Amino acid sequence: MRWARRIIPPAWLLVALCMSAALHHWLPIAQLLAPPASRLGVGLLAAGVLLALAGVVEFRRAQTPVVPFERSTTLVTHGIYRFTRNPMYLGLTLVLAGFALTLGSAGALAPLPLFGWIIEYGYIRAEERFLAEIFGDDYAHYVHAVRRWL
Repeated sequence: MRWARRIIPPAWLLVALCMSAALHHWLPIAQLLAPPASRLGVGLLAAGVLLALAGVVEFRRAQTPVVPFERSTTLVTHGIYRFTRNPMYLGLTLVLAGFALTLGSAGALAPLPLFGWIIEYGYIRAEERFLAEIFGDDYAHYVHAVRRWL
């Protein structure tokens, strides 16, 4: 998908957050959670930020590009990457889910599946092919050992 090379995932997150807020405000389908239960979303949101940042930190330590589709110089398999192959994408998804849960409405949750689809098919699948070409058997072993999301 060519558009994925031009739009970075945090931009999609921003669009999804705006959609979530707009749907919550202008199309309140059903209120699923109310305070204090909806405040659990703040914890999920914070966990998402921390997870995404942990992924960025590991990439910086390995001195490999963070921007999708730039040629990777190192296969990062340590730190948070021992548990998930995509902590930055997982983190962004948790940020959106946490935000939606904080709002508490069904409308706020509506952009979540679309965001997940964009990340999965616009970025992750293509990056996996890209990394397999670059790192070969090392990447194949990593894929076998560590899950894509969790």
